[in-house]
Amino acid sequence: MPAAFTHPGAGMNPQAAPPSTTVAIDESTAGLARITGIGTAIPATAYTQQELLDEFQITDPRVRSVFLNSAIDRRGLVLPPRLPDGSRGAESQGDLLRKHTTQGISMGTEAIAACLKDAGATLADVRYLCCVTTTGFLTPGFSALLIRELGIDRHCSRLDVVGMGCNAGLNGLTAVATWAQAHPGQLAVLACIEACSAAYVFDGTMRTSVVNSLFGDGAAAVALRSCETSRDGGPRLLKFSSCIVPDALGAMRYDWDDAVGRFSFYLDPEVPYVVGAHAEIALDRLLTGTGLRRSDIRHWVVHSGGKKVIDSVRLNLTLSRDDLRHTTGVLRDHGNMSSGSFLFSLERLRDEGRVNPGEHGVLMTMGPGSTIEMALARW
Repeated sequence: MPAAFTHPGAGMNPQAAPPSTTVAIDESTAGLARITGIGTAIPATAYTQQELLDEFQITDPRVRSVFLNSAIDRRGLVLPPRLPDGSRGAESQGDLLRKHTTQGISMGTEAIAACLKDAGATLADVRYLCCVTTTGFLTPGFSALLIRELGIDRHCSRLDVVGMGCNAGLNGLTAVATWAQAHPGQLAVLACIEACSAAYVFDGTMRTSVVNSLFGDGAAAVALRSCETSRDGGPRLLKFSSCIVPDALGAMRYDWDDAVGRFSFYLDPEVPYVVGAHAEIALDRLLTGTGLRRSDIRHWVVHSGGKKVIDSVRLNLTLSRDDLRHTTGVLRDHGNMSSGSFLFSLERLRDEGRVNPGEHGVLMTMGPGSTIEMALARW
């Protein structure tokens, strides 16, 4: 059932929100948390959009158009098992939840290992582990399962962030950065783990087809420390901000669908416009009190939410296509991997070698709530 929308600005009164923390952009930020390592992981199997149309024998021209005009070339996915006739079998809700756990542990393990290697750290250094996921439900959560799987110290502090969707990576990063800042020198790790193929429903409707054409599996992890004085390395996280649009609460959701007897994603067609209409409000809120102007932001690390979402953000923030080159690149190569997508873009920005010490960047995610999360970073 479509979400009830009013005007995108209705219900949003930024003046009524509590004031954000003002951050002085000087040497006093040396104690803030800094990202010291990044690692990513995808499944062993990936498919083009045409291959997926062929796999599921999709002939509906409307559905085919959605797949083929998504700006996605290829996505990592774990598809249902093949039946003797070569077709793909149906997965029960139990099968999907087991896939979420199995694939999540596999990708999470790989992403954390790559992140620690990049940070020059080991599993023995990890003192805090935050795991983020939305594409399945499990108790105990990924943090406990990965601590056992990886052999991390049993006294490692931990947090599981579940059910916050594509914006959850920045929600988790807020908690991890705060912990790292409160524990100088100790290593904290954030792992965003999304087996989106464990959340698929195949019923031939446009509702599920839009979702099935967009999401891919992937995991990403970052390591953080505070109290390092070097100007080299990854960015320090200066400030976070959040903007919720309560009138669009149901526009993006993953909940139980009685019609199909399982959990199902829903994306309202108005999502790109709701996100775009509030992006400027969220950015102004983030920069308030920093002394920075929009023109001072050199780097943009934006969630790969989908072609229309990216276009809407770009137009509303008057960004160039080059500003969002990594966002569109990640969408093209992996699809929307929910909470960890923006970290894939951050990894590409790091690997590109175009960032100079002292430059500022904005990390941005959007998701259910509907919300826009942002972080201000300085390299």
